[in-house]
Amino acid sequence: MAFQTSRDIAAPPAQVFAAFADAGRLARWWGPAGFSNTFDVCEFRPGGRWVYVMHGPGGKQYPNESEFREIETDRRVLIQHVSQPRYRLEIRLDDDGRGGTRLHWSQEFEDPRVAEGVAHIVVPANEQNLDRLGAEVLGQGV
Repeated sequence: MAFQTSRDIAAPPAQVFAAFADAGRLARWWGPAGFSNTFDVCEFRPGGRWVYVMHGPGGKQYPNESEFREIETDRRVLIQHVSQPRYRLEIRLDDDGRGGTRLHWSQEFEDPRVAEGVAHIVVPANEQNLDRLGAEVLGQGV
């Protein structure tokens, strides 16, 4: 089961990509509203590890480990979440022909039963994540 969404961001793909490629910026916007992050490892390169803790608004800690599987500068990032729940996240950045970016976000969980169980959390969380990315790219804070 895959969760998919798209977003228009009024900045060119290179600017959107830069918010992924810079660990400090990624830590600022990654996750749903109210979350913050502490990165232990963020090797933004194909095969690079990404180990971090998401800090929830209620104080709960969510350890995560992922691998950056594929990176195409200014175009695409493929992330494999290797801790539970396991999923693959593909982010595509397309030039919209008007100086902006059409971002495509596709998150596919390995276990469809897990996906069904977390859908009520994942769908709004992904939208909030993209809200925060847009704010970061446009310099509006998160």
